[in-house]
Amino acid sequence: MFAQQALEPTPDRHTKGEASKGASGAIPFSLGMVLVTLGVVYGDIGTSPMYVMKAIVGGNGGLATVGEELVLGALSLVIWTLTLVTTVKYVLIAMRADNGGEGGIFALYSLVRRRSKWLILPAMVGGATLLADGILTPAVTVTTAIEGLRTIEIGQQLIGSDQGKVVMITIAIIFALFMAQRAGTSNIGRAFGPVMTVWFGFLGAAGIMHLVENPGILRALNPIYGIMFLVSPHNHAGLMILGSVFLATTGAEALYSDMGHVGKPNIFASWPFVKACLILNYLGQGSWLLANSGSEELLAINDLNPFFEMLPEAMRPFAVILSTVAAIIASQALITGSFTIVSEATRLNLMPHLKINYPSDTKGQLYIPIVNLIMGVGCVGVVLLFQTSSHMEAAYGLAITLTMLMTSILLFVYLARLMGRRFGAVIFLIFFGMIEAMFFLSSLTKFRHGGYITLLMAAVLLAVMLVWRRGTAIERTQTVTLPIKDYVDQLARLRNDKEYPLLADNLVFLLNRSQDGAIDRDVLYSVLDKYPKRARAYWFVTVLVTDEPHTRLYRVDSVGTDFIFHVTIKLGFKENQRVNAYLRQIVGDLMASGELPPQSHEYSVYSEPSAVGDFRFCMLRKSLTPESDLLMIDHMVMTAKYAIRRLCGSPAQWFGLENASTFIEYVPLFVKRRPTVHLERELLPAAGATAAPGTDAQDGPDTADVVHEEAIEDADSDVDSEDLFSEGLPTAEE
Repeated sequence: MFAQQALEPTPDRHTKGEASKGASGAIPFSLGMVLVTLGVVYGDIGTSPMYVMKAIVGGNGGLATVGEELVLGALSLVIWTLTLVTTVKYVLIAMRADNGGEGGIFALYSLVRRRSKWLILPAMVGGATLLADGILTPAVTVTTAIEGLRTIEIGQQLIGSDQGKVVMITIAIIFALFMAQRAGTSNIGRAFGPVMTVWFGFLGAAGIMHLVENPGILRALNPIYGIMFLVSPHNHAGLMILGSVFLATTGAEALYSDMGHVGKPNIFASWPFVKACLILNYLGQGSWLLANSGSEELLAINDLNPFFEMLPEAMRPFAVILSTVAAIIASQALITGSFTIVSEATRLNLMPHLKINYPSDTKGQLYIPIVNLIMGVGCVGVVLLFQTSSHMEAAYGLAITLTMLMTSILLFVYLARLMGRRFGAVIFLIFFGMIEAMFFLSSLTKFRHGGYITLLMAAVLLAVMLVWRRGTAIERTQTVTLPIKDYVDQLARLRNDKEYPLLADNLVFLLNRSQDGAIDRDVLYSVLDKYPKRARAYWFVTVLVTDEPHTRLYRVDSVGTDFIFHVTIKLGFKENQRVNAYLRQIVGDLMASGELPPQSHEYSVYSEPSAVGDFRFCMLRKSLTPESDLLMIDHMVMTAKYAIRRLCGSPAQWFGLENASTFIEYVPLFVKRRPTVHLERELLPAAGATAAPGTDAQDGPDTADVVHEEAIEDADSDVDSEDLFSEGLPTAEE
């Protein structure tokens, strides 16, 4: 018997002015969301003028080496890197490869995953390196801005040459930023949007001030200057100069990942304004460098930053304050992008289930507490390790070059296999593959300067993905669903068997998948085999999260009984997943309809005891047994997976069961078992008999001869373990 009803509605919590999704599920264009986009998406790429030219000039030998060829060549490389990588690859091509409005490397992989099994590898490498680089971004941008205080008198008096003060101020700002994440992307974007609008306007205006002094700097728009500079004797860094040039576009991947937070149309509308302001500022810095390359006063400055130095002294206090705020906002693009990446990885079974909060009515805008905590701690650790922005810049960008290469591979498959543009896809891969390979090779020099830190973090994240993916594949090989109707008689006898104590009126099992009329073998094994559990009613519950914010529906299959209920609860992503409260309503509904007998109680602190009985929630966890016949590497994988799972929280927290009666039960991983030895019974000697010296009490062969092996195999042992890159495995949502 099936029934589908609505859960008791709760007041809608739509906020005035909240972004709503269109019919396609994507966030539509609006001026309000364009403002949010400026505050959320462009922070990373928008603060790059603070350190790009500083890194290029410093890497080439300092201000003394600055000449027209250096300035025009470096600016040309920066401008065309922004144009080709950010505008062409990401804004015009990658953002059209969205998965239901969501962007990022895992959303892209979801589109092409059926085309080839090996595509999971570039997806995992790209996701891990992007997450690792995101930890370095807040540290480098905020530290650079705080060091800018030294360019004004009051700032010099405040921090002087004491880098420890810079470090403490930076840590305090980073702490406040990560604490603010729980407010949600939309709320943060509304606060940051106006600030970033002023910031980009300031960048453009500051650049124009010096551009009008030397209009000839516009020659840098010609890509020939950049190409010639790469092989010029004035380029003291050689091809390694590209490692500094690449810093101008490190935020491009975050721009793609943040698409689900703000919507594709709003990025299309705002990027031309952002790009124009960035280019104007770079041109202005170039013009100032040419005009001041012979200044003795400036030559004496260590770690000279043309971004701050080109500003009039009266404007610098405002610039330092604004750049500090912009640096804080810069971190937002990578933080929100990281939430999206982890959420996508979870849906792809590359990472464990994590608690996700949705602060707004837009599903793409999410907040993951444990990811926020790890990134915050990581950023603070990076600041304490590197101390100065110049040290961080030396390490920055290496990991993200790998992310971009992996994205190019996936985009090639998308263009060739899904869009049917094979020739164009080949041109795309060759062109952008060569560009990004050059950036990667030039960034390898950063490895010994601290780039190994981000690669190490990426390796740890990649290991987690590999373990989770392989472990899930192993578990899926032994997953068996059984029809509930075949076990109704046994459950009925157990329910009425007074030899077993009554465990609960309502025994609830939370399932990770829903299949009409069937449940996982592990659940029935727990009820019937692993200490039979007697209850008045058995509940097998699956919670599904929908793409709508306020869905509240449930469906019940009673299997023709009044004590077995297979329940599917459908909740909107904004709804509180308090399963115990919803179950009490469902029990009340079924009692009112006569489908469930009353569960009366004699004892209660209330004058009228509730007709709804007590609940116990059983959480099943798989575990390895010593007899599990797994390869050593697979045994290590499963051990690591279960360790990771324990660190990521309990389903009791995810489903609001902290105050409910819950217990965790471990069930064996039903894989092929090792042959077990058979013991031979040793008889006691007859009364009065004495064993002969040097002989056993029982005649017969030696122990090694009497022991023989007996193979005990599970009924499903003929199912081989799935390979890591196997596709077609069902996901938890399927």
